[in-house]
Amino acid sequence: MSAIPVIDAQAALGFVIAQASIIEPGVYRTVYPDVQYRDLIPVDTSGSEFATSVTYFSSDQYGKADWINGNADDIPRAGTTRSKFETPVYTAGIGYGYGWEEIGRAQMLGINLPSEDAMAARRAAEELVDRVALQGDSQKGFSGLFNATNVTPVAAPTGSWNTATPDQIVADMNASLLNVFNGTNTTSIADTLLVPWSKYLAIATRKMSDNSDATILQWFLANNVYNAATGRQLTVRGLRGLDTAGAGGVARLIAYRKDPNVLKLHMPMPHRFLPVYQSGPLRWDIPGVMRLGGLDVRLPKDVVYLDGI
Repeated sequence: MSAIPVIDAQAALGFVIAQASIIEPGVYRTVYPDVQYRDLIPVDTSGSEFATSVTYFSSDQYGKADWINGNADDIPRAGTTRSKFETPVYTAGIGYGYGWEEIGRAQMLGINLPSEDAMAARRAAEELVDRVALQGDSQKGFSGLFNATNVTPVAAPTGSWNTATPDQIVADMNASLLNVFNGTNTTSIADTLLVPWSKYLAIATRKMSDNSDATILQWFLANNVYNAATGRQLTVRGLRGLDTAGAGGVARLIAYRKDPNVLKLHMPMPHRFLPVYQSGPLRWDIPGVMRLGGLDVRLPKDVVYLDGI
């Protein structure tokens, strides 16, 4: 009777290390199309990986020029107000691992270890960032793009898009862009419009008029105040989670200028896998860690919440 081969722990460790070096680059190249934050929010990975917080300042301008007497002492003054904010940074983790049988089978057959668990860990990390960036996290005191505490919601001029006319819907969307323009004393204009998914489907399929082949969305993309003012294309996206994001659970439209000076997600340590270690007699694990802060809306007047659409 031949002896049953037994895996040597050190050999198994070396095998898993070698496999991880193959698996991880492929995992980090994988794109997850339904993770939304990367296309919507500038991400800042600078700063110390182990910083406990990130400090930033939100500013606003005031002042208006006016006529004066040539000998006047009361010259109108302009200035800025600055508020200091501090965003804490926390550690999160998600990893993967392999059991004794998986490793032994792969060694015996000369095949690679499966990468599905590594991909699942990476996806879970991306889903956490997506949730924090968009919806915040009450446990850590974070607000997100959908519910930033320093952005004041306003009611849609018409609202109730289910019964509104196409012209009224277009007017509501243009109003959100103009709210940024007027709220910043005409210094900036929103370049991104986020629409609840159900409303996006409606404007993408409903005709602008009985005599038009263009949908409301097609017509608006070709005829909006951002295009007219800048000559550039406005970004309009339909998103999950906005159908009940407004005050009282109503649908919320978000207009904002996508710029790191306006809003920024702090991630001083993007998700990474740490070295393999033997976590038990028959188990080898690859921990995954990341350090993440919340979303900072630095110029809240460059963001508009239009509720009740």
